[in-house]
Amino acid sequence: MLTPLKRPARVVVKLGTVMLTSGAGRLDTERIASICAQLARLRESGTEVLVVSSGAVGLGLGRLGLARKPSEIAKKQACAAVGQSLLMETWQAGFAPHGITVAQVLLTHEDLRARARYLGVRETLSQLIGYGAVPIINENDAVSAAEIRFGDNDTLSAMVASLVGAQYLVILSTAPGLVDMKGTGEVVPVVERITPEIEAMAGGTTSELAVGGMVSKIAAARLATKSGCGVFIASGSEPDVIPRLLSGSGPGTFFVPSGLPLEARKRWLGYFQRPSGVVSINACAVPVLREQGRSLLAVGVTGVNGEFAAGDVVDIAGPDGSVFARGKTAFSSDELPALAGKRSDEVRALHPQRKRLEVIHRNDLALL
Repeated sequence: MLTPLKRPARVVVKLGTVMLTSGAGRLDTERIASICAQLARLRESGTEVLVVSSGAVGLGLGRLGLARKPSEIAKKQACAAVGQSLLMETWQAGFAPHGITVAQVLLTHEDLRARARYLGVRETLSQLIGYGAVPIINENDAVSAAEIRFGDNDTLSAMVASLVGAQYLVILSTAPGLVDMKGTGEVVPVVERITPEIEAMAGGTTSELAVGGMVSKIAAARLATKSGCGVFIASGSEPDVIPRLLSGSGPGTFFVPSGLPLEARKRWLGYFQRPSGVVSINACAVPVLREQGRSLLAVGVTGVNGEFAAGDVVDIAGPDGSVFARGKTAFSSDELPALAGKRSDEVRALHPQRKRLEVIHRNDLALL
């Protein structure tokens, strides 16, 4: 299926709730033991391992005696608070026979959106790996509000893989891979590029305990492959699935990484942010940014949407409204409309104290 690295230096493995439980609050200890054994063998071969694990809410449901996932956010957060300790106990019990210590790492989107915290998380994970521990990473569901949520752990796993420079991201769920439901009905073994046709194959989830389904997995694959990370999507119930995937002989779907991974800071700008607004540009400015790699000047701006301050991250949209880039703006949404379409000398006349006249400097701009 592919020609993998002989020994990947670092791998992120993501498991959904349904992989860890056999129903609300009921642990599938046999499968967990199998996954831990596979990861232990991977570590013995010299590969560093990080785990992104769902399951806190599902385990909390069982411990609290709830039959269904509640719809109220506060009740979900309570379930997560109860279930998170059970989740860590589960992982430690699974790794204990192999002499491996686990470490709990709970994140919100804000932890990766702010540059200083992003770098701090990366350093913490690096130290944990250096100590020989396996980080067990999850969204901090007990406190996450809508504005600081990742939305699903598929997205979180892709961000983690990008953050730590993993060679591979392995997403395990009940899905056997990406199934061509509109064509052959079979699993697509290799995806060279994520096209609209590939996205059309994805469907949501019907499980009460899961979030996102194949749609979120495709989005995660897009993010990770842009970072130069290969992505596997496969069924976690397959025997010895992880070593089989990494040997190139496993089941599932492999998403080929991009040839040139984004530079780390631009990757952070492009994929770890929640944009505050949109800056629209004219047709002439699109190739200047996309093909020539230059800065966005006011002369190329046609309008703005949303409210943002200078220094905020914004989306950049072409004349057709499609977003193709993201960057840190030097002007606020209040300032930009008056500058739209103006030459640099006109901008200088309006803002004589500014050292830089670029709306978004090329060093602060990432193509998506």
